Amino acid sequence: MNSFATHDVFNQSQPLTGHNLFSGNQPLRSALALLAPQIDTRRLLAFGAELGTATMQLHARLANQHPPQLHTHDAQGQRIDQVEFHASYHHLLGHALQHGLHGAPWAAGAASKPAGAHIERAAAFMLSNELEVSVLCPVSMSYAVLPALQANAPLMADWGHKLTACAYDPRFVPIFQKSSATMGMGMTEKQGGSDVRANTTRAEFEGADDWGRRYAITGHKWFFSAPMCDAFLLLAQAPAGLTCFFMPRFDLNGELNSLHIQRLKNKLGNRANASSEVEFHAARAWLVGDEGRGIAQILTMGALTRLDCALGTAGLMRQALGIALNHCSQRLAFGKPLVDQPLMQNVLADLALESEAATALALRLAAAVDRTAYAHEQAHAQPAAGIDAGHEKIMRRLLTPVAKFWICKRGSHFAQEAMECLGGNGYVEATGMDGSAGAMARNYRDMPLNSIWEGAGNIMALDLLRALRGADVAAALEHEWSSVRGRHRAFDGAADALLLQIDGLVEEPQARRLARDLALLQQAACLSAGAPPAVFEAFCASRLAQASDVFGVLPAGTDFSALIERARPAAALSS
Repeated sequence: MNSFATHDVFNQSQPLTGHNLFSGNQPLRSALALLAPQIDTRRLLAFGAELGTATMQLHARLANQHPPQLHTHDAQGQRIDQVEFHASYHHLLGHALQHGLHGAPWAAGAASKPAGAHIERAAAFMLSNELEVSVLCPVSMSYAVLPALQANAPLMADWGHKLTACAYDPRFVPIFQKSSATMGMGMTEKQGGSDVRANTTRAEFEGADDWGRRYAITGHKWFFSAPMCDAFLLLAQAPAGLTCFFMPRFDLNGELNSLHIQRLKNKLGNRANASSEVEFHAARAWLVGDEGRGIAQILTMGALTRLDCALGTAGLMRQALGIALNHCSQRLAFGKPLVDQPLMQNVLADLALESEAATALALRLAAAVDRTAYAHEQAHAQPAAGIDAGHEKIMRRLLTPVAKFWICKRGSHFAQEAMECLGGNGYVEATGMDGSAGAMARNYRDMPLNSIWEGAGNIMALDLLRALRGADVAAALEHEWSSVRGRHRAFDGAADALLLQIDGLVEEPQARRLARDLALLQQAACLSAGAPPAVFEAFCASRLAQASDVFGVLPAGTDFSALIERARPAAALSS
């Protein structure tokens, strides 16, 4: 100790680093074993080891500490509209593409698509969110665009293989000079937001060329995601109504398109990613789908990005839980580790339960996506034995808004409670050389985004009401939950009440309640099939038998230690 020191530093937890995010995640591994037992998890094991390193954590911190910078003009005054990123951002994005998070399930094509490809990709995407969420915006949009882009065969021929290529190419050059490409999206405008029918951006037909019907786009987008992507799907008003278009940064002739970035958004979180406001001055774009069918066409993409919102929040929950468990395993209070204090055990066990339920529901949705992918080519891509494709189609339609609504809605509440486990240390934006510094505060700032992006809570609840108009919804849910019947009285009662409700007329003001109830029942069903009985019992007792408005109120008799040990990251230290 030097002459100016007043104390020794002790009873401070060491950061959670140098651990394997996959091998230490028992709930995720259990869900995968249930939904896709054929997956070779060695790839995920290697991926999880890379993500947990101090080096990757440092890249995550630096990418957020040095946010993107907009350069509208070059030194000679020419318009360039380029965004400059820190080297760590490029490293993280390149790593995600290297592991196929953007296109692996689509790369092989329908004829040779392995069953479980979307589920494996979902697990990897969830793991990546435990490291850094910002680079996953262009990753998610690139993954989601391929089904929508199939409506324009020439574009698909020139762009499809580059949107699934794994060699990241950050150069700002025309597509024919690049080895790979990424996609963005532009839907909302100042005056409309989620009401995209209020869009005023207009499209005027110019003619046809090698990429199909070409239009001149004039107008703006209030939120234009990841503006350094190579191309974007967007909505504009054509003569027949709101229409979907494909707009590249460089046009077919290799000329810079008239897409002008006005400014970057100064966001609460997601700081390493660029979100922008743009104007189009007769920018060139190509028709995707039919005129007047823009919303239906772009929602082919939106349905998959909504899946990623649920997966992403589940990943962020797991990150926050891991940090909290790591801290509480080391920090002493009132004579023993926090993790051994009865009230803290209730909180940690409840967080563990919420995290596992989110993981299970998000992967169940991913399984429905996997089992219905390439539905138009089922002769080449039959579902696995025992899978009812019709049932999976209904479940996919129902669970997309339900999972997006509930998991994302719970995220911010979850992050706040996990941060409270660390006290003031969790709230501080640490800036030391430690790569994990400030991860909890960053997690809290990032949490609200997935709830807002791709349709906030009300939009999801309304979409659920539309989904309920489909045929055989009640029968599909009864079939989905048949194996759970009789296992817990609270489940049976809640399921009966919900099925009666959806058989009647659900009024709009009750749509959020319905989304919550359906989510909780589906989570319980997932846990019944893929988790130990103690997990299912604790979930039903705390979510279905009683209303839980705060974490840490699990009922007496809950096996807190079992829930905590199941959730504990492999490298969580003990005192």
